Amino acid sequence: MTTLDERFESDELDRSVWVPWYLPHWSSRAQSAATYEVGGGELRLSIPVDQPLWAEGVHETPLRVSGIQSANYSGPAGSTVGGQPFLTDQRVREEQGEFWGYTPLYEDIEIRMRGTITPRSMIACWLSGIETAPELSGEICVMEVFGTDPQAIGMGLHRFRDPQLTEEWGTVTRPIDVAAFHTYGVKWRPNSLEFTIDGEVVQRVGQAPDYPVQLEIAVFDFPDRAHLVDGATPVPELVVSHVRGRPAA
Repeated sequence: MTTLDERFESDELDRSVWVPWYLPHWSSRAQSAATYEVGGGELRLSIPVDQPLWAEGVHETPLRVSGIQSANYSGPAGSTVGGQPFLTDQRVREEQGEFWGYTPLYEDIEIRMRGTITPRSMIACWLSGIETAPELSGEICVMEVFGTDPQAIGMGLHRFRDPQLTEEWGTVTRPIDVAAFHTYGVKWRPNSLEFTIDGEVVQRVGQAPDYPVQLEIAVFDFPDRAHLVDGATPVPELVVSHVRGRPAA
């Protein structure tokens, strides 16, 4: 049985599965809203030149993001209850109600995608712990690619605040063009992660989170790296044709 088979065939984002914000509790829904289009079998995430900064004045370096995520939750404004903090004792700026669209545990997950990026941008897909408690914070990085080194595919496990895990993340160099469609995946089992590119196993990790996660897909722009790009401000884009999740056999 398939628990997720997202093909983006409707002209609207399926709001029973996704929300079009990036960690809005540390920013706001308005500041974290994605620029996106859905339809014809594709999700297109982009960052136009007039898109506002995410968490402006809080995040140390300027950052712009267009992303979707399959869950959303925080404590009240002013509390420290929220997933993926980037500061010590970080405070929620905008409270988020509970939304659990897709929160898998031990599944085979794959995403087919392509990205148009430059040295000031990146694309990524990752599975982050739902973090209803701080220790439920481990992250399975399915792929991340910076435009400064587009053949170095980042993947592996981030420990964050989970004391049961050990940091085990790195890059795998593959002669692929991230501007063309490729399928990135992870086979997630108890104490085991197996990462794939186009069906080929390229990385193994002998540990894994043992709690549900949310799926996040995003394109990022780093304005402070503008000096790395000549000419006008580019518009990075991430195009996704399908996302699938299957229970572990």
